[in-house]
Amino acid sequence: MVRIADVAKMANVSTATVSRVITNAGTVKKETAEKVLEAIKKLNYQPNMLARQLRRSETKTILVIIPDITNTFFSNVLRGIESVAIENDYQVLLGDAQNFVERETSYLVTLGQKKADGVILLTARTNQEVLEELSEEYPVVLACEYYEGSTLPTVSIDNISSARKAAEYLISLNHKRIGHISGPMNVVVGRDRLKGFHQAMAQHGLAVDPHLVQEGDFTYESGFNLMMKFLTLDRPPTAVFAANDEMAIGAIKAAKSKGLKVPEDLSVVGFDDIKFSSIFEPALTTIAQPTFEMGEKAMELLLKLINNDELEKNQFILDDQLVVRDSCMEKM
Repeated sequence: MVRIADVAKMANVSTATVSRVITNAGTVKKETAEKVLEAIKKLNYQPNMLARQLRRSETKTILVIIPDITNTFFSNVLRGIESVAIENDYQVLLGDAQNFVERETSYLVTLGQKKADGVILLTARTNQEVLEELSEEYPVVLACEYYEGSTLPTVSIDNISSARKAAEYLISLNHKRIGHISGPMNVVVGRDRLKGFHQAMAQHGLAVDPHLVQEGDFTYESGFNLMMKFLTLDRPPTAVFAANDEMAIGAIKAAKSKGLKVPEDLSVVGFDDIKFSSIFEPALTTIAQPTFEMGEKAMELLLKLINNDELEKNQFILDDQLVVRDSCMEKM
């Protein structure tokens, strides 16, 4: 099947330019439009009429798909999205995928029902090829999660380098036996944070005990249960890096339930800097993501796509920050 990207490649223009020609937006030079029309003719390209109709019929609503509405990390991202949406007279329709790919995909089907002008996904678990094909006819932006090697407009942090930073902080405190409670391996941020952990350990010549790397699911319960598993080992870790704050807090609660003190007996680093991480005792050392700014940028990109404006670039990597609090201590 011929796609809009094929037309753009033959005409040596962007897909946005092809879209403007197809929708007769009137903002394309005559010579460029003729090249595009010639490519359409040669390739016998048939535009998706439903998507074209949807693009012309504004709803002033955008859809945001979130993997798990109970995960407090996403609340500030949503606020960032909504702040830009409201400024531009858009409403936000929220879809909770509940960590099910099928549910995520079902929300995307609603795009063909003229209920939204574009979609921001805070999850990247739908088949990549399906989403990329959809994005050729419809405004799609990814935030927080991403596809490796994709050209979809994306806003995120560098999860590998930020995880490496977290692990290196523990190493700087003279910890050598460090455990990692990872995120799910079917989620790109889970895999990338695990990569960052391994890189930090390798760069400092530290061996990774396979028993000290366990896969969690970003919930408090998995952090608690996997920390309890660590504590059954003959040589438990002296420090733990958890791939999000909820699991880190679960790990600390597990350690306390066994009579250990944090950070005196165990140092713990989390990831995300959710609000509760600074309130919890001890206050959690963590990697802070610029969540509000992520949401703002994602909505700004989506508006450009809706308006058929050219993007200056497709991938935006925002800065993260190591926030040092009270959950870590130097190992003597």
